[in-house]
Amino acid sequence: MASMGSGSLSTSLFLFVISAAFLLKGAAQNIQVQSQNLVTDNVTVVEGEVAILSCRVKNNDDSVIQLLNPYRQTIYFRDARPLKDSRFQLVNFSDNELRVSLSNVSLSDEGRYVCQLYTDPPQEAYADITVLVPPGYPIIKSEEGVVSEGNETEMNCTAVGSKPASIIRWMKGDKELQGMSEVTPSPDDRMSTVTSRLTFTVSREDDGVPVVCIVDHPAVKDFQAQKYLEVQYKPEVKIVVEFPEGLTREGENLELTCQARGKPQPQQINWVKVDDDVPSHAIITGSDLLIENLNKSYNGTYRCVASNSVGESYDDYILYVYDALTTTPIPTTATTTTTTTTFTTTLPDTAQDSRAGEGAPHTVDHAVIGGVVAVVVFAMLCLLIILGRYFARHKGTYFTHEAKGADDAADADTAIINAEGGHNNSDEKKEYYI
Repeated sequence: MASMGSGSLSTSLFLFVISAAFLLKGAAQNIQVQSQNLVTDNVTVVEGEVAILSCRVKNNDDSVIQLLNPYRQTIYFRDARPLKDSRFQLVNFSDNELRVSLSNVSLSDEGRYVCQLYTDPPQEAYADITVLVPPGYPIIKSEEGVVSEGNETEMNCTAVGSKPASIIRWMKGDKELQGMSEVTPSPDDRMSTVTSRLTFTVSREDDGVPVVCIVDHPAVKDFQAQKYLEVQYKPEVKIVVEFPEGLTREGENLELTCQARGKPQPQQINWVKVDDDVPSHAIITGSDLLIENLNKSYNGTYRCVASNSVGESYDDYILYVYDALTTTPIPTTATTTTTTTTFTTTLPDTAQDSRAGEGAPHTVDHAVIGGVVAVVVFAMLCLLIILGRYFARHKGTYFTHEAKGADDAADADTAIINAEGGHNNSDEKKEYYI
């Protein structure tokens, strides 16, 4: 220990002598320091990485540059390293720059470093090293492994020992949720642990959805942890008509299937008839219900009920039995041009069961159409006859015997006098009308 103290004293004495010598040299040369400029940069580095410190001088006149640590210990004097710390290495030395690297940076290396230029008076510039400490891998925890739909669940995410304090965000699927964070500083107040609590109500759509805890920190990227939700929910029930495809009619069969899905999968499925009993001859096989030879006394609401540990759900089917289909032939309706034979289908009331299928198709009575066509043809013929008679009455040829023999008269007056049937015989004129 004594020898080490003696060595340090000798080194300090050596540096003091050199510094004094350069100061005396500067005073003797009466240096104009106003034209010199000492520049340095602040450095931010992640713990464990390398920091670069640079002291730069403009218009240097052979003045000495040195670099000191936050405790004012000399790291480099020109290109010599008095400090026994091998993590410091000379990168570049010239009249205008002293550049030094510090590898494997730790939190203890953080502080203000000094670039010093031996002029009269001496110049100093400062470079702050800021060390970033990344948080530990985030840990996400949930109080419940399985959650029932409609219940509230809580999750916690912790990011340990970071500098500066981390920021925690939450994502559920593609939707961001808001949590509540609490920061706990370390005993030396240099690092912090952050815990975020997230509370929300789950639904059946959340089953299998990832909940992600995202840690934002300048020292790390894409730092996150996730947990998949497991949600239990009541059954979803749906009644499917297997037979018939259309309306349910008397004498036919009805086959229904109950589809139920839940978590856990429902183990019990029951068929009931609302406000009545299921027909005694109905056959129930698991989720299937079969009723043969339907009649209108079976009308009513049939319900399928499914249940699991979370609860029960049901779906209803309203049965309405229509009359059976019948066919009746219609007598042949004949006209002068066509002969039409039709069959008319007797249909039930227009009321339909929306669950049983589409309504019955409408039939067209071809006999009625044929009769209408015959009446129209007959009316047109009658109209043509009437019009023919009308035009015939108003069309004729007139034959008269006026001025007969006038061709032999010498003049007009004689012709009139000699004319057969002149004024004296005007009553003898005859008119023929056809």
